[in-house]
Amino acid sequence: MQLRRLGNTDLHLTPIGIGTWAIGGGDWGMGWGPQEEQDSIDAILEGLESGINWIDTAHAYGFGLAEEMVSKALRQWGRPAIVATKCGVLPDEKQFPRRLISRRTILEEVEGSLRRLRVETIDLYQLHWPEPDANVEEAWQTLLDLQAQGKIRWPAVSNFSAAQLQRAAHLGPVASLQPRYSLLNRQIETDQMPWCAANNCGMLVYSPMESGLLTGKVTDEWIAALPPNDWRRHKPEHPVAALLHPPKKAPFLQLVARLQDIARPSGHSVGQLAVAWTLARPEVTSAIVGARRRGQISEIAQAGDWRLSAEELIAIETAMAEFKRATA
Repeated sequence: MQLRRLGNTDLHLTPIGIGTWAIGGGDWGMGWGPQEEQDSIDAILEGLESGINWIDTAHAYGFGLAEEMVSKALRQWGRPAIVATKCGVLPDEKQFPRRLISRRTILEEVEGSLRRLRVETIDLYQLHWPEPDANVEEAWQTLLDLQAQGKIRWPAVSNFSAAQLQRAAHLGPVASLQPRYSLLNRQIETDQMPWCAANNCGMLVYSPMESGLLTGKVTDEWIAALPPNDWRRHKPEHPVAALLHPPKKAPFLQLVARLQDIARPSGHSVGQLAVAWTLARPEVTSAIVGARRRGQISEIAQAGDWRLSAEELIAIETAMAEFKRATA
């Protein structure tokens, strides 16, 4: 895979990154069901073996568990890899995520991440959510201070609006933005994408396969087999999980079938199509692809080298327009 420079940094990333949200296990509020440690390590190793050179994780993913799995996998790998992690999501008394950015909590979180990852410096350190909004400047200045101290190489953000990006940039350059972006979620095209393009800010998009819904594997049977503690099963009000429940389920499954028809002639899968579609945007540096076990990420990694044709892009837009009409 080719390398792409991340914004104003010296980091050169593959167009696919290894995502670790799902390997945080099932024992927290946004878990994906039971997860075996060796499966997590093997999934990360497979991604690295496929040529991917960077990993995205967060304190929030299992509240430290995913970072520990990244550390164990990298010790087995024995070669350099770029690691990005995040701060600003803490556990409440029930192990559900509580969003909070403040100088005090960030300084505590970075020490925990350094310890779990077993590194002296974190390559890319991101504010996970801009909450509370009033603390954006305080939190961003904290990251700039950590950069000056050598504890992080590059400060970045996730889930920021264009206005919040601008507020942070007044204090110091923003290396990258990590927003949610997929065929089913395109809100950032209006504001964040133009801001990043104008300010040399990289974009690392997450959920390009919409938390597994655009892998091409979703069927009625697949949905029924989701474990009780998989957030996609027990959060039907979530805009992503809602697609697995009536009344949106039927038109969504029809959309997946249409996307399969578009991908099949070139020998690709729906998952590869979904990821390649996000990478077609020049503002996007890399797309984060999650995996829970060996055998998942090597196929999707091939999307990093797929350039969708004009005909394929038009067919995708037509299919999406029909889906929007059906779910309006």
